[in-house]
Amino acid sequence: MENQIGIYDHETGQNIVREMTAEEKQQRDEEVAAYEAKEAQRLADIATSQAAKESAQAKLEALGLTTNDLKALGL
Repeated sequence: MENQIGIYDHETGQNIVREMTAEEKQQRDEEVAAYEAKEAQRLADIATSQAAKESAQAKLEALGLTTNDLKALGL
């Protein structure tokens, strides 16, 4: 089923399932690779952001401050 494509013909109301052509398969593979790269970058960005947040909180704690202290200072 992985190399099949479904096409709905609106004029006839038929669903057509057929094997993908080499060009369609290549296009699908490129789209999947692009999605996977984008998703990996998104997850890396989340991890980086979380690490930065944890680092900032650790620095505040080392100074004896909390995020509430910063809010009270207007920062």
